[in-house]
Order: sequence, then C-alpha cells, then structure tokens
Amino acid sequence: MVSILNTIEVGHEDVIHDAELDYYGLRLATCSSDQSVKIYNLKNGTQTLVADLKGHYGPVWQIAWAHPKFGNLLASCSYDRKVIIWKEINQWEKFYEYANHDSSVNSISWAPHEFGLVLACGSLDGTISVLTYKPEVNTWESKRIISAHTSGCNTVSWCPVTTPIDSFNTSLNASTEIKKRLASGGCDNLIKIWKEEGDQWIEETKIEVHSDWVRDVAWAPSVGLTKHLIASCSQDRRVIISSSDDLINWKSTVLNTFDDVVWSISWSLTANVLAVSGADNKVSLWKMDPEGQWICISDVIKGQGEIND
Repeated sequence: MVSILNTIEVGHEDVIHDAELDYYGLRLATCSSDQSVKIYNLKNGTQTLVADLKGHYGPVWQIAWAHPKFGNLLASCSYDRKVIIWKEINQWEKFYEYANHDSSVNSISWAPHEFGLVLACGSLDGTISVLTYKPEVNTWESKRIISAHTSGCNTVSWCPVTTPIDSFNTSLNASTEIKKRLASGGCDNLIKIWKEEGDQWIEETKIEVHSDWVRDVAWAPSVGLTKHLIASCSQDRRVIISSSDDLINWKSTVLNTFDDVVWSISWSLTANVLAVSGADNKVSLWKMDPEGQWICISDVIKGQGEIND
C-alpha cells in the first residue's frame, strides 16, 4: 500500500520546480523560481534547513545529487543559462560554475559513478554539455553536442553501467558493451541516444514516437531486467515505454494517455514501478501486470494527501 509519510514546508517564495532526496534519503534539496536552492536534514518526521544557496539569477529548474563516493555534491541548473555545482566541506559553497550555454539550462543528470564525476546538461539552445571532473588537475573538462535538438533540449538521462541480463543464459548481453550512453528529449518531439566514441559524442539512434515536445526521459535501472527500458513523457499527454535488446532497435508501447501535459517521470530502483507527474495535478504509480499491460496501482492528488488505489 502506498502512503504519504510526511509533508515538508520548505519555505520557498515562488513555485518549486524540483525536489530530490540524497542517496541515503537523509537530505532533501529543493529549487524554485525564487532563484534559490535549499537543503534540509530529515529526521524523525521533521526537517531542518541547513543551507539556502544563492548563486542563480533566474528560476532554478532542476537539481541533482552526485553519488556519495564523491562527497556531498549537488548540481543545479537555471534559466540564467548557468549550471552550478555546490559542495559541502565545512559549509555549502560553490564548487564550480559552468556558463557556456546561450539559453536556459533545462536539465542536468549525473552519470553512473563508475564513470567518475560526470554531469550532462541539456539546454534550450539545442546543445548538450558533458562536464567531467579531472581530479588529478582539479579542473573540469567540457564537451558539447552541438545541435542535439532543434529548438531546444528539455531532458537528459544516462544509461546505467550494468547491462540487462540475458534471460536465456544469465550472461551479459554482448551487444551492450560498457560505454557512456545518454538519452535526451527535445522540442523536436524526438528522443535521441548518444554514445561517446573517443573524444566525440555521436548520435547512435533516435526514437520517433511523440507528436509534441518531449518533456522528460528516464532510462530504467537495469537490475533484474532482460532488456533496456526508456520511459518518456510529452506535451502530447502520453507516457511511452521504449525497449531494446541491442540499443539500436527500439519497440515502443503507450503506457497511458493522460488528461493533460505530462511533465516528469521516475523509475523505482528496481525499475518495476514508474511514477508519473503532470499538469493534471496528480502523481500516479504504474506497474506492468503478468500479461505485460501497464496498470495504475495508485494515484495522489497533489496537496490533498489522498491516495487512491
């Protein structure tokens, strides 16, 4: 049974665009159109504000915690065209600022920690930047994917390092060698898969299933899966699940057509449940039944605290 554990008053002065728990679920970061990023300690159903980060000069769209092996690091992106990486030493402070985009930075995503400290950034200027920390020289290297999406990139999501298990012999699928791969979605209605080859990022394939802007993509964790799964949502009001055995050929299934625009999606850690949030003011949870059909297992109307099963 799904239930609401707690309601947190975060104290922002404008619309909240993102809220993210850290790896251990002990800290909550939020960001808002009030240009701030706030961090809270969570304990015994209460929250304590530990940082109110100022550095952006526009709405902050998204935040992302790095893996804890790199310390306490949080990235944020904003309408002000900047990406800021914050680090906690004795207190939270700006660790790195990237300001080479020509328009709003709409999405950020940390790569699997096995690749090191690597951050992808998708921008309304149509490009994707990949930022890599070089600890031996204490600097950041940036690479650009130029003209990744016509009219703008809205979302980026990394392929997991561990590959799906071959259901017939439980060995790793030979066609899914470990390379950096990235999914993106944009205002051209496309989902694209990018692969790093040498010093370049190349377009490996594209998935043409939406009829309006792609608002979010989420590459599923591969634990226990026999194939790759990518969920996507769009202004066309649909959530679509695309699957592939070889990362080239993708088969797509419509999970559901909603009553309004769908803004965001997120997989559970075992990729058996998908959370969907949209302009219908609901968060719903979806799971595949034994017949392979996606069914809604619960939904909650935001702000009311009511779960419908």
